[in-house]
Amino acid sequence: MADKQETPVPLPSAPLVQLAGNATLQPPLTRRGYGPGLIVIAPGDPLSFSERQLPVDEQEKENESDNRDFKTLDPLPQKKWAEEGYAVVQLTFGDGQQGKEGWDIEAALGQAIEALKGLEACDVKDRFGLIIYGEPSDYAPGFASQLKAAYESEARLIASVSFSLDWDLSTRPELVHLAGASAQGRTPRANTRQHEYASATSALFIIPSSGDFQYTSAGVSHTRSLSFLRSHLGGPVFDLEAIWDEHTAYEFATRSVAQTMGTMVDEPYVNHVPVLTGGMGRAALTRFYRERFIFSNPGDAALELVSRTVGVDRVVDEFVFSLTHDRVVDWLLPGVPPTHKHLRIPFVSVVNIRGDRLYHEHIHWDQGTALAQAGLLPAYLPFPYALPDGRTPGPGKRFEYRVPVAGAETARKLEDAGALASNALFDGAVREVDDV
Repeated sequence: MADKQETPVPLPSAPLVQLAGNATLQPPLTRRGYGPGLIVIAPGDPLSFSERQLPVDEQEKENESDNRDFKTLDPLPQKKWAEEGYAVVQLTFGDGQQGKEGWDIEAALGQAIEALKGLEACDVKDRFGLIIYGEPSDYAPGFASQLKAAYESEARLIASVSFSLDWDLSTRPELVHLAGASAQGRTPRANTRQHEYASATSALFIIPSSGDFQYTSAGVSHTRSLSFLRSHLGGPVFDLEAIWDEHTAYEFATRSVAQTMGTMVDEPYVNHVPVLTGGMGRAALTRFYRERFIFSNPGDAALELVSRTVGVDRVVDEFVFSLTHDRVVDWLLPGVPPTHKHLRIPFVSVVNIRGDRLYHEHIHWDQGTALAQAGLLPAYLPFPYALPDGRTPGPGKRFEYRVPVAGAETARKLEDAGALASNALFDGAVREVDDV
């Protein structure tokens, strides 16, 4: 067993570079350390699109607390795209920003490209992507037309992502994400891939610092943007299976908290969906792994992979998790004393990988079969209602229903669909017994 007080594995680090005015350059924040270049255009106050900086003492206080507002752990765009493996120049244009020397949009784009070309960590020098956040109304009058002209005159900008059809950069491949009502009545134009997000209320639904941030729409749109940009920029492409296998090896074989956390982004999270165990943020998740997970798994704990699906930024596994419940396993059966039963439970894990490190794990399993196999779930429970035909229990009687949960056969049928017949639970679901 590894030392529970290991030295943390250093995270990728590449200082933000101030270029000029409201232009900054963030090299890739991956273990690989290099990748293609992106230019991000953001509206308004540049602080609203920059990572919040806390004094050291406040950072320490914040990291020690589990009572933070965890609306989202998503970083702001420049850092998020750098964690995906891109070198990212951010240009911030708000009312009054235009007209300053060196800050017209054509000059700014040219300077951004030259900065990327001169960056060793930017390994693709002849093509770049553009992402525009917000709508034209979030910028100074005339900005959209100036941007369009500058974009069309710069051949090295080969594809764009935006959040409004009013930008119209369709002379080259463009991806447009549309919030709610903004999509109504808008016909997709040629050379444009368009996605609509009914629950989003404004084009800023993607920005964590915005009051209009909408977590699910932001996540789906980011994955679509990543797929689009990779297809046009040629990368970066990572071996997601190897990254996930490395992470699980550190969890279950090496049993190293530090090395496990070293495979994850700056602020990751884990959510075990059936019982709400896990951790939000690096400090809480490190504590969870150390105190409730890695050293709490029985010695015979094992994963048997049934299927694997690999997407642009996710690995989805079906597997059977087996263990002998010979100790308290809080992440799985919180607070339950050892039953010494052997359990074989079907699981599904949805793992989001950002660049070459994990962002989050959503782990699903049937808690009913876990309890049934542990001998902690009755086969029948009271049914306190009349039956569909109107019958009620006789004097001194009660109805009981058979709990629709299967045991270890759930794992067996997952591994071999023909091993057991389907629909065995359909018949004989209610019985009448003495009310004692």
